[in-house]
Amino acid sequence: MSANPDREYEQLRVSGLHAFYGESHILHGIDLVVNRGELVTLLGRNGAGRSTTLKAIMNMVGRRTGSIMINGEESMSCAPHHIARLGVGYCPEHRGIFSSLSVQENLTLPPVVRSGGLSLEEIYTMFPNLYERRFSQGTKLSGGEQQMLAMARILRTGATMLLLDEITEGLAPVIVEKLGEVLVALKEKGLTIVLVEQNFHFAAPLADRHYVVEHGQIVEEIGAHELTEKQSVLNGYLGV
Repeated sequence: MSANPDREYEQLRVSGLHAFYGESHILHGIDLVVNRGELVTLLGRNGAGRSTTLKAIMNMVGRRTGSIMINGEESMSCAPHHIARLGVGYCPEHRGIFSSLSVQENLTLPPVVRSGGLSLEEIYTMFPNLYERRFSQGTKLSGGEQQMLAMARILRTGATMLLLDEITEGLAPVIVEKLGEVLVALKEKGLTIVLVEQNFHFAAPLADRHYVVEHGQIVEEIGAHELTEKQSVLNGYLGV
């Protein structure tokens, strides 16, 4: 029997995380927990350290200290490709699709790092736009279609936890609504999602909990049931 049964439900535990780019000290002791099947947001103003937190989880910063437990395994000494094999899929703000390849080539190129990845058929059912554009080059896609492709590519790998950075930025409302439907569907499949999001109205109805990041630290944790009573506190942090 586990010494701490509560931890069996944790997919991610970040403790005392500091991150540096050269001499710049960006994260100052981030502490957060994400349980299996949860959708958790990182909210905050630009420059607060939210995107750096995702990069630090993936070991994509200059230097980091602290502890990052993924599925109960310490990952601080792991290379990014090994972290992916632990079931973590990272969707960066710049999307990173291969513009010279077709949609279908983008989807079939990444290695499947774990079993359980979505098939092409499942991807096309979830993202009908991508099926219609499956032979189009990445450069020919709209911003919304590129974002769908970036997310779909991660789902092919077998990732069970998604780190999503500003997926709605600059997209039309109809595309934002579609991405919200996709996140709900993924949550229903049991995936764990950490969402860095500027659009609070998009994130609020989707998330189980919100962490507010300011100056490289978690300054507030707000459960979905507390949103109404803590709205003014949240507005203060976000500058609404």
